Amino acid sequence: MAPSMFQRLGGFAKVRKIVSELYDRLLDSELERHFQGVDVRRLIDHQTKFIASIMGGPASFSDEHLQRAHKHLGISPADFRLMAELLVETLEDFDLDPAEIQFVMREVALRQQAVIASSATVEA
Repeated sequence: MAPSMFQRLGGFAKVRKIVSELYDRLLDSELERHFQGVDVRRLIDHQTKFIASIMGGPASFSDEHLQRAHKHLGISPADFRLMAELLVETLEDFDLDPAEIQFVMREVALRQQAVIASSATVEA
Protein backbone atom coordinates (compact mmCIF):
# COMPACT_ATOMS: atom_id res chain seq x y z
CA MET A 1 0.00 0.00 0.00
CA ALA A 2 1.39 3.39 -1.02
CA PRO A 3 1.90 5.96 1.72
CA SER A 4 -0.66 8.76 1.95
CA MET A 5 0.23 12.36 1.17
CA PHE A 6 0.11 12.93 4.94
CA GLN A 7 2.79 10.26 5.47
CA ARG A 8 4.93 11.39 2.51
CA LEU A 9 4.99 14.96 3.82
CA GLY A 10 6.12 13.90 7.28
CA GLY A 11 2.92 13.68 9.31
CA PHE A 12 1.51 16.15 11.78
CA ALA A 13 4.79 18.06 12.26
CA LYS A 14 4.95 19.13 8.62
CA VAL A 15 1.21 19.74 8.28
CA ARG A 16 1.32 21.96 11.38
CA LYS A 17 4.11 24.04 9.81
CA ILE A 18 2.00 24.46 6.68
CA VAL A 19 -1.09 25.44 8.68
CA SER A 20 0.90 27.83 10.90
CA GLU A 21 2.21 29.59 7.80
CA LEU A 22 -1.31 29.72 6.37
CA TYR A 23 -2.57 31.40 9.54
CA ASP A 24 0.27 33.93 9.41
CA ARG A 25 -1.03 34.84 5.95
CA LEU A 26 -4.68 34.85 7.02
CA LEU A 27 -3.92 37.13 9.96
CA ASP A 28 -2.06 39.47 7.62
CA SER A 29 -5.02 39.68 5.23
CA GLU A 30 -8.49 41.20 5.26
CA LEU A 31 -9.68 37.88 6.75
CA GLU A 32 -8.01 38.83 10.03
CA ARG A 33 -11.39 40.16 11.20
CA HIS A 34 -12.63 36.57 11.55
CA PHE A 35 -9.94 35.79 14.12
CA GLN A 36 -10.37 38.62 16.62
CA GLY A 37 -10.72 37.21 20.11
CA VAL A 38 -9.94 33.67 18.90
CA ASP A 39 -7.30 31.39 20.40
CA VAL A 40 -5.32 31.02 17.17
CA ARG A 41 -3.07 28.26 18.59
CA ARG A 42 -6.15 26.16 19.31
CA LEU A 43 -7.51 26.95 15.86
CA ILE A 44 -4.20 25.90 14.27
CA ASP A 45 -4.46 22.59 16.13
CA HIS A 46 -7.95 21.99 14.72
CA GLN A 47 -7.01 23.13 11.22
CA THR A 48 -3.91 20.90 11.30
CA LYS A 49 -6.15 17.91 11.98
CA PHE A 50 -8.54 19.01 9.22
CA ILE A 51 -5.81 19.42 6.58
CA ALA A 52 -4.20 16.18 7.77
CA SER A 53 -7.53 14.39 7.27
CA ILE A 54 -7.72 15.69 3.69
CA MET A 55 -4.20 14.40 3.10
CA GLY A 56 -5.03 10.92 4.38
CA GLY A 57 -4.07 11.42 8.02
CA PRO A 58 -5.75 9.96 11.09
CA ALA A 59 -8.55 12.47 11.58
CA SER A 60 -11.97 13.15 10.11
CA PHE A 61 -14.42 16.01 9.95
CA SER A 62 -18.04 15.75 8.84
CA ASP A 63 -19.89 18.52 7.03
CA GLU A 64 -22.02 18.88 10.16
CA HIS A 65 -18.91 19.50 12.24
CA LEU A 66 -17.74 22.14 9.77
CA GLN A 67 -21.17 23.80 9.77
CA ARG A 68 -21.22 24.00 13.58
CA ALA A 69 -17.70 25.42 13.69
CA HIS A 70 -18.37 28.12 11.10
CA LYS A 71 -22.04 29.05 11.49
CA HIS A 72 -21.39 32.13 13.61
CA LEU A 73 -18.55 33.54 11.49
CA GLY A 74 -20.40 35.07 8.55
CA ILE A 75 -17.94 33.73 5.98
CA SER A 76 -18.76 34.95 2.49
CA PRO A 77 -17.91 33.26 -0.81
CA ALA A 78 -15.27 35.98 -1.35
CA ASP A 79 -13.75 35.19 2.07
CA PHE A 80 -13.63 31.51 1.15
CA ARG A 81 -11.95 32.28 -2.20
CA LEU A 82 -9.30 34.43 -0.51
CA MET A 83 -8.60 31.71 2.05
CA ALA A 84 -8.26 29.21 -0.81
CA GLU A 85 -5.83 31.49 -2.66
CA LEU A 86 -3.71 31.85 0.46
CA LEU A 87 -3.77 28.10 0.99
CA VAL A 88 -2.56 27.48 -2.57
CA GLU A 89 0.27 29.99 -2.09
CA THR A 90 1.23 28.33 1.18
CA LEU A 91 1.23 24.83 -0.30
CA GLU A 92 3.33 26.06 -3.23
CA ASP A 93 5.83 27.63 -0.82
CA PHE A 94 6.15 24.26 0.91
CA ASP A 95 6.99 22.70 -2.47
CA LEU A 96 4.00 20.40 -2.72
CA ASP A 97 3.62 18.82 -6.11
CA PRO A 98 1.02 20.58 -8.30
CA ALA A 99 -1.07 17.38 -8.37
CA GLU A 100 -1.04 17.29 -4.55
CA ILE A 101 -2.09 20.94 -4.37
CA GLN A 102 -4.88 20.27 -6.84
CA PHE A 103 -6.06 17.31 -4.75
CA VAL A 104 -6.08 19.33 -1.50
CA MET A 105 -7.89 22.23 -3.13
CA ARG A 106 -10.50 19.95 -4.67
CA GLU A 107 -11.18 18.49 -1.22
CA VAL A 108 -11.38 21.97 0.32
CA ALA A 109 -13.77 23.09 -2.43
CA LEU A 110 -16.03 20.13 -1.70
CA ARG A 111 -16.50 21.51 1.81
CA GLN A 112 -17.17 25.10 0.79
CA GLN A 113 -20.94 24.82 1.19
CA ALA A 114 -20.56 23.48 4.72
CA VAL A 115 -18.55 26.56 5.65
CA ILE A 116 -20.47 29.22 3.72
CA ALA A 117 -24.04 27.87 3.83
CA SER A 118 -23.98 27.76 7.59
CA SER A 119 -22.63 31.30 7.68
CA ALA A 120 -25.31 32.58 5.31
CA THR A 121 -27.96 32.08 7.95
CA VAL A 122 -26.14 34.55 10.16
CA GLU A 123 -26.13 37.18 7.40
CA ALA A 124 -29.84 36.82 6.59
